[in-house]
Amino acid sequence: MAQNATIYKVELSVSDMDRHYYETHKLTVAKHPSETDERMMVRIVAFALNAHEHLEMTKGLSTDDEPDIWQKSLSGELDVWVSLGLPSEKVMRQSCSKADKVVVYPYGGRTAEMWWDKIKNSTSRFDNLDVINLPEKDTGDLAKLASRAMRVQINIQDGDVMVSVGDNIVNVTPQRWKSTT
Repeated sequence: MAQNATIYKVELSVSDMDRHYYETHKLTVAKHPSETDERMMVRIVAFALNAHEHLEMTKGLSTDDEPDIWQKSLSGELDVWVSLGLPSEKVMRQSCSKADKVVVYPYGGRTAEMWWDKIKNSTSRFDNLDVINLPEKDTGDLAKLASRAMRVQINIQDGDVMVSVGDNIVNVTPQRWKSTT
């Protein structure tokens, strides 16, 4: 019998000084049985980094043809496609053909670096692709913040991300490996 997803209720307050975006989002995050706390918290940070009134979590791990997060236009076109982890070149190519902007957030330290070394040359033709690495120590610290009901405050300034849950603060320093700008 298949295990059910674990539901997390998240009140996410985003203060993004870089994009002048200041909103609070009430999220219901379904954590897939095979998903780690680290990956789930990376999803929340990725949501904050791309926050928009039309951005939403998808079925993620349980669906092959959907990203982890997406933003659709009012007419249903895919504006933003956000994926986590280490997708294949084929998956990135397909994603770039489906959405106006694709953002991939690899994490996992040396494994992510080896993946990028192998795939970076084949991604140069995708002018709508951003690849932003999240350092292993930072994502490991994020995992320790996870709880079933969270009030998360994320402040973004000059590309740096400060995540606070209660009295606990984790600073995340994203590394831009490929940029559309």
